[in-house]
Amino acid sequence: MNINLNKVTLPTIHTNLKSIYLTDKTMTARKENFLAKMKQQSIDTAIIYADREHGANFEYFTGFIPRFEEACLVIHANGDSYLLLGNENLKLAAHSRIPAQAIHVPYFSLPNQPMNGEKALADYFKESQISPDATIGVIGWKLFTSSQYDNSGLFDLPFYIVDSLIHYVADRKQLKNFASALISPEGGLRTTHNANEIAHFEYGATLAGKGMFAAIQAVEVGKTEKEIGALLAQDGQPNTVTTISAAGKRFTNATLYPRDNEALLGDNYSLTVGYRGGLSSRAGFVVASKKELPENQTDYLEKVGIPYFTAYATWLENISVGTVGDAFYDRIEEVFPADVYGWTLNPGHYTGDDEWMSSPFFKGSTAVVKSGQLFQVDIIPSVPGYSGASCEEPVAIAGKALQNELKEQYPDVWKRIEERRNYIKDVIHIDLSDDVLPLSDTVAFYTPFLLNKTLAYTKEA
Repeated sequence: MNINLNKVTLPTIHTNLKSIYLTDKTMTARKENFLAKMKQQSIDTAIIYADREHGANFEYFTGFIPRFEEACLVIHANGDSYLLLGNENLKLAAHSRIPAQAIHVPYFSLPNQPMNGEKALADYFKESQISPDATIGVIGWKLFTSSQYDNSGLFDLPFYIVDSLIHYVADRKQLKNFASALISPEGGLRTTHNANEIAHFEYGATLAGKGMFAAIQAVEVGKTEKEIGALLAQDGQPNTVTTISAAGKRFTNATLYPRDNEALLGDNYSLTVGYRGGLSSRAGFVVASKKELPENQTDYLEKVGIPYFTAYATWLENISVGTVGDAFYDRIEEVFPADVYGWTLNPGHYTGDDEWMSSPFFKGSTAVVKSGQLFQVDIIPSVPGYSGASCEEPVAIAGKALQNELKEQYPDVWKRIEERRNYIKDVIHIDLSDDVLPLSDTVAFYTPFLLNKTLAYTKEA
């Protein structure tokens, strides 16, 4: 595969986007499928924890996160459900997308707020109809994959909740980490989506690409990280990761966020923004041509950039419904060896409400790529002495039946997807897999020299 930098026409950036909401049918199916998982694994009761940073599993059923408080959703095998909420989220129970009885748990409120109605946590468990003899599936947010522990016995909820549960049940072994039911590469419910869910997530993915394109176009010598980073914000929507707009040396004074630092000629520059549905990321230089690269990185394209985009194009051309995780991992390793290019994480992962859910792409993985899955094209090289490379973007994988559903039910979404596919094929010349649906306008559009706005990596046609 031959990759070079060439002048390209810019991708179409879609504006005036409309949110697509999850339907009652989708939400009902989520709960029914979860109840089937509970029955399959002999779980009597599931307890799903949430806080602001770790609310996606909870939100999957309720439609909301507890904002600045904590919360638990209790779902019994017979379908009865309870919402354990703090002072300021009790009112949201009435808006839950699945019917659930509200129970006030002041422990879940902010510090020093009133503890009216305070009881022992065991009393709230009883009020939620949790039996001390039940087999309980405990879900925080993490899928543990340790080789040192029994992963079913690891819990990532606050200690005061887990400790109370341990003392509440007859035997600690009744508590099982049940996160796999939602996020495991081997059949986790949240890893696969219907047409309504894909259309719902496409909105956030499009926002990420829209913000990224605006920021890339704005990069100029003398502009501050804040000026450029402000363009990544879109529609007042919440971000799924820390926004990055960083020139030159990063993390000065342990600062993770955009600074007043001005971009200088020759600086490396990093940009990242994520919304529910996907993340866009770029790494490049504040230069217009190869001759302006730092003296110690004049061969950056040959050493990092071109090999990276070769792997990127390989990713988009080779993934499809039925691809096995281990084989895909090996394919990326073949064209972009980890021992040469320094990548240490998975070459791609599931995305959605949370930016990194889990990944099927690892050595020995038997997980199979399914129609309806959302992925980040995410390979992170780290070559000593050289700046990084990144064109991380979100895509969906869909077979013909799901594609037809999207086309019929969400024609505007489908039109955007088709325009993106055509751009990647006709302008970037990547032979895109038939099953790949680009969710962002900037998938495969990568200009490493950020002062040269139309000079992008392309595959030789």
